[in-house]
Amino acid sequence: MYQNRVADYWNAEENPVNLELGKLDDLYHHHYGIGAADRSVLDEPDPVLRRERITAELHRLEHAQAELLAARLGPLSPADRVFDAGCGRGGGSVVANLRYGCHADGVTISAKQAAFANEQARKRGIDGKVRYHHRNMLDTGFETGAYAASWNNESTMYVELELLFAEHARLLRRGGRYVVVTGCYNDTYGRASREVSLINAHYICDIHPRSEYFRAMARNRLVPVHVQDLTADTIPYWELRREAEHLVTGIEDTFLSAYKNGSFQYLMIVADRV
Repeated sequence: MYQNRVADYWNAEENPVNLELGKLDDLYHHHYGIGAADRSVLDEPDPVLRRERITAELHRLEHAQAELLAARLGPLSPADRVFDAGCGRGGGSVVANLRYGCHADGVTISAKQAAFANEQARKRGIDGKVRYHHRNMLDTGFETGAYAASWNNESTMYVELELLFAEHARLLRRGGRYVVVTGCYNDTYGRASREVSLINAHYICDIHPRSEYFRAMARNRLVPVHVQDLTADTIPYWELRREAEHLVTGIEDTFLSAYKNGSFQYLMIVADRV
């Protein structure tokens, strides 16, 4: 079963590009970065310091992406609940809690990730408000209409959008806010490009066409209020990561080719639940 394969992948995953960056401040992000990169880190002559500076800069860019998403969730009060769908090792929920003081429920299909994230919340002393659950984001069992905001940060390519947005629409209260940041293929070019197929194979995922996000949202009472193409903003991250010998995974050039030839886009969609 596909979902079991995905769970097995993330239960076994120990990628330095996720773990080494998170160790800097115990914020573990499973997504990419945005913004101008400080490429002077590559000129550091000391090899140990160079490695540390590159790691810190990549983490700064990833954190900037998490903050951009979190800023679109509000305004939220400390009494509000938010839902982090496909939470990974939990960085996004922590960012939301630090910004708004809100309650957060993160869901991951990986039992190992959920346990890791809960331990991080306990260490921070926020486990009374931030909790992680080993569940399927398509069928969470959480209370209908209980959430003021919800999001997916680079996790939609593992599920059917129709089922996913139906669950978000169920969980969100009327007027609640949904945000997704995702890579999607640009279907004005036709079918998925060779590069997109390679990314799918690398991550055992199924990248959706851009148009399907808007169609599936419309069918599930999610009305886009802001759409932002982040493709140009993420290219500096990938160009720097390609130079980080200790963090490269081999997929960097494929991402850069896809972004630069226009067949793949990095998109943020903000929607209201009506």
